[in-house]
Amino acid sequence: MAWNEPGGNNNDPWKNRGGRDQGPPDLDEVFKKFFDKLGFGGGKKPSGKGFGGIGAGLIAGILVVIWFISGFYTVKEAERGVVLRFGEFSHFVEPGLRWKPTFVDSVETVNVRSIRTMPSSGFMLTEDENVVRVDMEIQYRVIEPFKYTFAVDDPDGSLRHALDSAIRYVVGHSRMDDVLTRGREQTRQRVFEELTGIVTPYDMGIDVLEVNFKDARPPEEVKASFDDAIAAQEDEQRFIREAEAYAREIEPTARGRVNRMGQEAEAYKQQVILKARGEVARFEELLPQYAAAPQVTRQRLYLEALEEIYSKTSKVMVDTDGTGNMMYLPLDKILERQGVSGGLPLVPSNALEGVRGTTQSNQSGNSSQNSGRTSSRFSDGRN
Repeated sequence: MAWNEPGGNNNDPWKNRGGRDQGPPDLDEVFKKFFDKLGFGGGKKPSGKGFGGIGAGLIAGILVVIWFISGFYTVKEAERGVVLRFGEFSHFVEPGLRWKPTFVDSVETVNVRSIRTMPSSGFMLTEDENVVRVDMEIQYRVIEPFKYTFAVDDPDGSLRHALDSAIRYVVGHSRMDDVLTRGREQTRQRVFEELTGIVTPYDMGIDVLEVNFKDARPPEEVKASFDDAIAAQEDEQRFIREAEAYAREIEPTARGRVNRMGQEAEAYKQQVILKARGEVARFEELLPQYAAAPQVTRQRLYLEALEEIYSKTSKVMVDTDGTGNMMYLPLDKILERQGVSGGLPLVPSNALEGVRGTTQSNQSGNSSQNSGRTSSRFSDGRN
């Protein structure tokens, strides 16, 4: 049965066995008695004379242990520690478990291995008074922890202001087409050089590794027109590349034709020279024969010339005796009309005999005339 249930149970734990109601214990009284025992109270000291000194030493030892334990700290692998003794730089610490006297030294840890990024963007005015939005990003890392911590008040903020200044300076001295299209790489390189020139005098202990050109675009209100202009510029570059490719393709062909024409001209030259030399050699061989028998030689030359001429034509001219008329036999038309491919036309034999006799008489008369002309020509040449 519980002590406070009805029925006359008097097992109240706060009452002594004599029946006196003493209530719950007073906490103030408990703590007062405890501190009196340790020697810190203002009341009557305990009978042991050395107990107060032992308590103070125990507390002091505990505090020393706590102070010593609180001095342990860890520097991570990618970090370096800058130790300050009473606020003044003392030394650097390498990664690992370290100890420092608390309240005397303080440690600032700086990550020197990670690559940090910092973006920057905004609307900017170009040299030709156009507005573009440029987005860039830099990558950097800390190389000197002490300078990064104490050279400037806010190194990241200072670097951000320097980046904004470099971008605006370069864009302000560039044309819009260069920033948006073909000059992006030059713009990025110029921003990198300008940023390096701004940051170097501050000696902030950082190294700018790279500047990335993320985006450059015109305002949304005129974006459609700028897209058309950029497309036209891209078409221009494409046409230029196609023209250059066509030039590279057609140039070897033209050079080959030039070489072939040169070789043909050289071959024709050699042919004409050799033919002329052959004619000269033939004339030199014919000259002694002509000197020995001029009449016979002229007649043979005449007959060979007529044979060569008449062998290349299909027309025959016949001069009939005593009439003064010229008869023309179109052998080519006769062959076409009769459908004969090769061979002689079907004409009477007496007609052919008349043609042959007439031709021979004409050839004899013409040969005598030509012989006279040839004789006079060779005689003139010999004289």
